[in-house]
Amino acid sequence: MTRTPINELTDGMTLAQSFQAADKQLRVNRQGGKYILLKLSDASGTIAAMMWNADEAIFDRFDRGDYVHCQGRTQIHNGALQIIVTDVERMDASEVSLDEFERFDANQAEQNLSRLRELLATLSQPWLIRLADAYINDESFVLGFRQAAAAVTNHHAYPGGLLEHTLSMMELARLVGPRYSGVDTDLLLIGAFLHDLGKIDELRSSGEISYTDRGQLVGHIVIGLQQLTEKMAEVEASSGETFPAELRYQLEHLVVSHHGMLEYGSPKIPVTLEAVALHHIDNLDAKLASYTAIIDRDIAADSNWTNYTPAIGRKLWKKK
Repeated sequence: MTRTPINELTDGMTLAQSFQAADKQLRVNRQGGKYILLKLSDASGTIAAMMWNADEAIFDRFDRGDYVHCQGRTQIHNGALQIIVTDVERMDASEVSLDEFERFDANQAEQNLSRLRELLATLSQPWLIRLADAYINDESFVLGFRQAAAAVTNHHAYPGGLLEHTLSMMELARLVGPRYSGVDTDLLLIGAFLHDLGKIDELRSSGEISYTDRGQLVGHIVIGLQQLTEKMAEVEASSGETFPAELRYQLEHLVVSHHGMLEYGSPKIPVTLEAVALHHIDNLDAKLASYTAIIDRDIAADSNWTNYTPAIGRKLWKKK
């Protein structure tokens, strides 16, 4: 059965094809009628969908994560493309081509991981080398890291996105650090590596990306700090020496301050040159990735400008 990938859907299309049900909610409108709010996905992305005049029987036909056959049409609502579903039925996994729904690119992840190892190999400070080895030689950590998403929405919100974001920041750290004589490039580089590792446990990347219970209760900054403490303890145990206190504090500061502002979730604002640089590198990579995604999925009729996006308070110039 041929199907149109989500990123190729356009306004006014009639559909009868498979999707994966990433999420579903049964809701009640102001008149008391029930409808189903859906998030449908495939390897190319996700799209919102609505099924009006629904009931519990229809809602119970399938579960989150199931493959479903949907009939309906596409339409634009508030500047975004959505699907109005008229019929939905559960499908068995054997009825679909799984490669059309797998969002994790294993080959790209291996390339990114190889390059990340190369960058960590440029570290010259012995304690940072030992710390990096404690992470990268941990098979369980690497398995989770290579598949983790960097966010539920916004930037790098897909399996493998955390690795991609981390690698991009490390590449930037190698460029930015040597430009400023007061910046310790080794410290900035490993800060870029460490800053978001708590997201491995904060987010669930299999199926629909969502927060774990630990992620909801604790958050990735605290989780990352706990992981760092554990890895430094491993380094001490293997070396028989005590991790230098000042270096420990600087590494901890990089993790807890990388959001840049208290109101953005950082327990501390950046007060070292490396922490200041790390925050801005993080913000640069996240912003450019999220803005690029807005441009790529925009469906505005104007070929020069995207629709206005409330989350960023502007339209974006998209002319190639």
